[in-house]
Amino acid sequence: MSDVFYDAHPSMLRTRPFSTPFMMLALLVGLVLGLIGPVGPLVMMAEAFEPEQVKLVGWVVAGLAALQLSVWWLASRADRLVLRDDEIVWTHGLLNKSYTELKLGSVRTVRVDQSLLQRLLDAGDIKIFTTGDLPELVVRGLPAPNRLRQLIKAS
Repeated sequence: MSDVFYDAHPSMLRTRPFSTPFMMLALLVGLVLGLIGPVGPLVMMAEAFEPEQVKLVGWVVAGLAALQLSVWWLASRADRLVLRDDEIVWTHGLLNKSYTELKLGSVRTVRVDQSLLQRLLDAGDIKIFTTGDLPELVVRGLPAPNRLRQLIKAS
């Protein structure tokens, strides 16, 4: 078996830096409303509703947020990029898997795209070109993309 130099899944937080914390906050607020009912500044806003209605809405919000976070987490765990000493292997999918294998000798260009927020989170999008004008492989939200680019160039 060949040596593994890089092995990573796209990060849920790094791929969705605003949506993930928002869903976590919605989950927390939904759980508080579902368990306790209206508290703090929500008491005045919830006076028009029965406490049981507010609790029900809290449980629905918490359930939907938990479902969305679970879908995002599974999607990030279903993708994986592995760099070995002779090839790059991209695995995509949970139930229906697809594999893309690229020999390192055929890699012509590695492009890293990072927004300002991705630079702060040390994440980025990788595009790997072999032949032609279109990338052979595009992966979003990988951790340490510049390290991956350097490892590919060094091989």
